[in-house]
Amino acid sequence: MSVALQDLRNNMSSYKRATFEEEAADNPADGAMSPDSVEVGFRKGGIQFLGPLGRRTQMEVVLAGVLLCSLLALFGCAVTLGMRYNTDPARSLCLTEACITVASKIVEALDRSADPCHDFYQYACGGWVRKNPLPDGRSRWSTFNSIWDQNQALLKHLLENGTFNSSSDAEKKTQFYYLSCLNEQHIEELGAMPLIDLIAKTGGWNITGPWEKDNFMEVLKTVSGPYRAQPFFTIGVSVDPKNSNSNVIQVDQSGLFLPSRDYYLNKTANEKVLKAYLDYMVELSLLLGGDKNSTQGQMQQILDFETALANITVPQDERRDEEKIYHKITIAELQLLAPAVDWLDYLSSALSPLDLNDTEPVVLYAKEYLQQVSDLINKTERSLLNNYMIWNLVQKGASSLDQRFENAQDKLLESLYGTKKSCTPRWQTCIGNTDDTLGFALGALFVKATFDKHSKEIADAIYDMIGFPDFILDPKELDDVYDGYEVSEDNFFQNALNFYNFSARVMADQLRKPPNRDQWSMTPPTVNAYYMPTKNGIVFPAGILQAPFYAQDHPKALNFGGIGVVMGHELTHAFDDQGREYDKDGNLRPWWQNSSVEAFKNRTECMVEQYNGFTINGEHINGKQTLGENIADNGGLKAAYNAYQAWVQENGEEKRLPAVNLTNDQLFFVGFAQVWCSVRTPESAHEGLMTDPHSPPKYRVIGTLSNSPDFAEHFQCPTGSPMNSGHRCVVW
Repeated sequence: MSVALQDLRNNMSSYKRATFEEEAADNPADGAMSPDSVEVGFRKGGIQFLGPLGRRTQMEVVLAGVLLCSLLALFGCAVTLGMRYNTDPARSLCLTEACITVASKIVEALDRSADPCHDFYQYACGGWVRKNPLPDGRSRWSTFNSIWDQNQALLKHLLENGTFNSSSDAEKKTQFYYLSCLNEQHIEELGAMPLIDLIAKTGGWNITGPWEKDNFMEVLKTVSGPYRAQPFFTIGVSVDPKNSNSNVIQVDQSGLFLPSRDYYLNKTANEKVLKAYLDYMVELSLLLGGDKNSTQGQMQQILDFETALANITVPQDERRDEEKIYHKITIAELQLLAPAVDWLDYLSSALSPLDLNDTEPVVLYAKEYLQQVSDLINKTERSLLNNYMIWNLVQKGASSLDQRFENAQDKLLESLYGTKKSCTPRWQTCIGNTDDTLGFALGALFVKATFDKHSKEIADAIYDMIGFPDFILDPKELDDVYDGYEVSEDNFFQNALNFYNFSARVMADQLRKPPNRDQWSMTPPTVNAYYMPTKNGIVFPAGILQAPFYAQDHPKALNFGGIGVVMGHELTHAFDDQGREYDKDGNLRPWWQNSSVEAFKNRTECMVEQYNGFTINGEHINGKQTLGENIADNGGLKAAYNAYQAWVQENGEEKRLPAVNLTNDQLFFVGFAQVWCSVRTPESAHEGLMTDPHSPPKYRVIGTLSNSPDFAEHFQCPTGSPMNSGHRCVVW
């Protein structure tokens, strides 16, 4: 199952989550339920941490204090985890093995010929870019990818170890699942038959053979219930944003396979991708027994139908105000709104065996879309609706089939992301799949091999969502999480189907239970972090707690510029354009004074315009789509730098690194920038501009640092230079 094509559409588990970095599986299409985030500033000891844009309201002072306390706790945790200091004079050098090694890496990554006041990204990363051409089969490469590859290699060793012996059934299931994915011989022997049989079981497909007419609701319930496909719309069970103590059924827009509606609607710019997608659709249909003479035309009809869905899909940048898009109604009211679907029948099937009635509350995030998709369903031929729904099922199943299906996928990926034929070893693909399916059981193996128990105890004493959830190290609790998921050692396709069924049952089970505030939506090996507004919490998986983000024997300037910025970024998400709409209990409500809201909006307009002006390969960044992450980037850097200054005030200057010829303050900014060194194909960059809520890595450096007076001071950038234009955008 390819990580790249595993789920290009929306993913309910990522809803209400603002991440630090673009996620490895390509970002959701516009159908994804809106993520949220927030940025923050604070005061300490008379130093001005907040922006100069007028007097702060009482609300802002309170928020500043909240951030200060949170950051001091988190950075205290980082320090306690091993950041020892010395009081040698500032000009002395650190000549430990760790310091010499990290200094060498920093110097290699630099481009000394570049003017740091003209293009700091080139200065910090130019050497790295020269030395790191894109690996074969990759559309992008960065620090994050490198660390994830290291984590995968460790997991491979653990799962393939001949002495693997676990007392946990969940961990045994993890190994079985991984080995079934590696068993290419059996996958090749089965060929397309597992999916052909599944299509027949679902009622047939007009493209490949006989199909049962007039069974629209039965097919819809089957493909989107036990098999978790999402034609037309997506449903899930999650925390009610306006009542964070309860779960509720949620419905949103869905139905697009390509990453963004723009691929369908901007046909001239995306002609190559649309042709490759149609070719992919036709090739898969033929592999499943489709007729050459009719398949092309029928798949074109499906593509045209997806284009009609794209036309009514609301773009990401118009879905950022969660107060506006939230609508809570009953199933009976939903039936009147979108009558093409028998909603009580549909939801009762999806959430079986729960007993639902038409007074059950449902939260909608795309009210107008659901009205329009109902109209579209009513005026579309039943044969086309059936073809489209089964195509959604084919997409889910094809990635678990033989090499012919993978070859077809490779051709689409080349067009979509610029990757040549995938050279990714099978074991890496299987590690990714195992993490997606049994990630917390896999995480238990990872944590036991990498995470110091004492460090976890210290982290828990300060903040309880650093590293990993405690339950994964309790075999009984871990087994309970995956109880009911059957895994065999030799049938990868069936393991995938069983997981879809299992996840559907788990979803239904959540509706009548209170939200689990300790639940994680990222697995421990993940190289990322996230903020959850409905829980008012942040999570730092174990996977990111390593160099270059954090190492106990690295200079504090690098640790604060690395994991410190990550922490500050996630804390800031509590007060960005979406996170600010949630109160301290994680409830969506208008709790700010009108004057604070207006002041906030005025400041964010500056940042939207600033990032709108940045381009990649001639394409402009969408400053509105990336606003939340840009606020968090700017706030995270400011918070981390001032936390570093507070550390220096208390502990004294640390030794400098040899050979880098940088002060420790300069090292902080270089360390921050080098986290974002990356290379990417033009096609992948284009996709990122359309789908990613984060700015491209280059402008996560340039945009953030050009707004920092501390950066300009320490690199002595004259006013009017590109990195110190004299016009800064400050939200907090």
